[in-house]
Amino acid sequence: MVFKCIDAEKLYAKDPKLKKEDVQILQEWLKKQPHLPQLEETQLILALHSCYYRIESAKTAIDNYFTVRTHCPDLFESLNEENTLRTALSFGFAKVLPKRTPEDYSIFLVKLIDFKTENFNTVHFINIVDMVYILNLHQTIMASGVILVYDLRGFSLGHLTKLNLTAMRQVLFHIQEGVPVRIKQIHILNAPLFTDKLMAMLTPFIKNEFYKMLQFHPAVETFYEQVPKYYLPKDYDGELPSCEELQADTLKDLLENFDFFKWQNSQKVDESKRFGRPKNVSTIFGVDGTFKKLEID
Repeated sequence: MVFKCIDAEKLYAKDPKLKKEDVQILQEWLKKQPHLPQLEETQLILALHSCYYRIESAKTAIDNYFTVRTHCPDLFESLNEENTLRTALSFGFAKVLPKRTPEDYSIFLVKLIDFKTENFNTVHFINIVDMVYILNLHQTIMASGVILVYDLRGFSLGHLTKLNLTAMRQVLFHIQEGVPVRIKQIHILNAPLFTDKLMAMLTPFIKNEFYKMLQFHPAVETFYEQVPKYYLPKDYDGELPSCEELQADTLKDLLENFDFFKWQNSQKVDESKRFGRPKNVSTIFGVDGTFKKLEID
C-alpha cells in the first residue's frame, strides 16, 4: 500500500484520553474476529475516538462500518475510474474545510454545483461525499467533532424524485452506526419549500439524537450566527478560497490517493468466517438491496 495513514503517535499526542492499552484491547479482539479485515492501528484509534473511548461501542462500529461497505459496494466503489470521478465532481461538492472552530470542530460542506436534474446521480453523490470525508479522516489529525453543512440551493423536486430511497437508508445507517465521526451540529441551508416532503421520507431512518441536531436555515444569515463567515468559502462571503478552487484541490487530492481507495475497498468482511449468523443486506437493513426512487405524492 503506497498510501500511509496518519501516524498513530500523532493521534495519541493530540488526545490524552486515547489510551494505548484500550487500542491494544481492540487489536486483541480483532484477532478473534476472522470475518473482519486486518486494520491499521490508526483505524482502531479513529473508531475508539468517535465512540468517546467506549471499547464495546467501538467494536460494534468497526463491524458495522466494514459490513455495510462490503454489502453495499455500489455506494462506495462506483467512482473507481478518473472519468466517472470527474463527472461526479462536476455536479456534487464535498469538502472538509481547512479551518477548524475554537472547539476544534471541523466543518464538512456538501452541496450541488450543477443544478441540472439530468446530471444528478444519488449513488455517485453519496460516493463523492464518502470519499472526501474518509480520505481526510485518514490523512489528518482527527477533530474533536464535526459540523455537517448541507446547502440545498438548487435542489429541486426533480432531484427529489431521482433520490434512491434504499441508498439513502443505507448511507444514513452507515453514517450513524459505522463511520468514525463525532457529529456535533447539522445545518441545512437554503431549505426549499418541499423540505417537509424530503424529511417525511428520511426521518424514519434518522436516530433521534441526530434529528434533534437538525437546524434549517431558509437563508444563510441565521447560519452565520452558528458558524461565522471566517470559516467559510468566498461563496458564503467567507475568508476561505472559493468552492471552485476548493473543488480543484479535492479532485487533485482524490486522484493522487487512488491507492487509498483501492486499499479501503479491499478491506472486506468474509461472512463465511463470521461467528453466528452471516449478515446480508436484508439482515442489516430489513430491506432488499434494490435501489428504489422516492415517490412523491
